[in-house]
Amino acid sequence: MSLVQAIGLSILPNIGGFLGSFSTRNQIKTWYERIDKPAWRPPNWVFAPVWTGLYTSMGYASYLILRDGVGDQRKVALTLYGSQLALNWIWTPIFFSYHKLGLATVEIFLMAANIAACIYAFYPINKTAAYIMLPYFAWVSFASLLTFNIWTRNKNKKEKN
Repeated sequence: MSLVQAIGLSILPNIGGFLGSFSTRNQIKTWYERIDKPAWRPPNWVFAPVWTGLYTSMGYASYLILRDGVGDQRKVALTLYGSQLALNWIWTPIFFSYHKLGLATVEIFLMAANIAACIYAFYPINKTAAYIMLPYFAWVSFASLLTFNIWTRNKNKKEKN
């Protein structure tokens, strides 16, 4: 495997994050600032650098699996990786564009479970790749609790259709 593949796979997850920022950016100062949120949520400026680091590291982890995996074991691990990445990318429009807080809560809990399965599948192929995914799992677990909290605080208010 090549350096170009490592760089490309490290950049790939950021593409969805970048595209998702368009739906987020327009909602932060309007809808998101008006909904009820817990005091323990991170400040808005934290999210972009955290996600950039997590996307880049998870992309590199996928490169390690592509490089070191073989056969069905690699196929399963990369399928789990791809499905968790798809879930990651669709959470943003569900939450920020469509304001479907309940659906976003279910979706992010499924994403966290998928990430855990991905880590489990990565471990026998490349332990470093599995370890690289742990901060991402921790952050999404935190984000799951935050999403759930926001949903429960706002569920009696009309969600945008």
